[in-house]
Amino acid sequence: MATRDGQASVLVVDDDELLVSSIRRVLAYEGYTVRTAQTGLAGLQLAREATPDLVILDVGLPGLDGLEVARRLREGGGVPVLILSARDSVEDRVAGLEAGADDYLVKPFAVEELLARVRARLRRREPDGVGAVPPPASLRFADLVLDTGAREARRGERAIRLTSKEYDLLALFMRHPRRVLPHAYILEHVWGYDFEGDSNLVPVYVGQLRQKLEAGGEGRLIHTVRHAGYVLRE
Repeated sequence: MATRDGQASVLVVDDDELLVSSIRRVLAYEGYTVRTAQTGLAGLQLAREATPDLVILDVGLPGLDGLEVARRLREGGGVPVLILSARDSVEDRVAGLEAGADDYLVKPFAVEELLARVRARLRRREPDGVGAVPPPASLRFADLVLDTGAREARRGERAIRLTSKEYDLLALFMRHPRRVLPHAYILEHVWGYDFEGDSNLVPVYVGQLRQKLEAGGEGRLIHTVRHAGYVLRE
């Protein structure tokens, strides 16, 4: 949670002391409150006690690995998770996203990219400013309802559990029904900046979202428009 002086709080969970020290210095310089842990279990406990605004999580942790920590954090609430890993295959990225991570950054990485991803993720959690027009309480399309207050989805009577990034993606589609959204537009409005070289993220997330929306045998709502992007339509 944000601290009393308004600073966003970040929990860094990694057993590489030099890397953690470096990330801590960079984030602290940018004005974030930073806590750290070196094992998965310690990180999970600290996340539950301190309720940070963002968790930066290594995959290869001793004991409880990062993927299991991400799964347990997802079950316990909506804290965003940015996974760090030296594993850069599509399968590894998909495993991280399916575990509940909101983002996946491959080591080694540039400090500027880490900061950009941290800012983008935290921007998605900032409340509307004073005097801003409040969003509608719910978005509806066909038999799909998205409760924007509770951040929950339903398809007919069936509840659909979403990760925070899946919610952001679905909300984008539901705010622009029947409009083809290009990859670049989705990346900018869901992630907050251009993910150069990470073109697989959009289809991976769309695939995950489709599985959840169609898990009860319902018809497809998110369609691929070849060489153009994706569209929400019946």
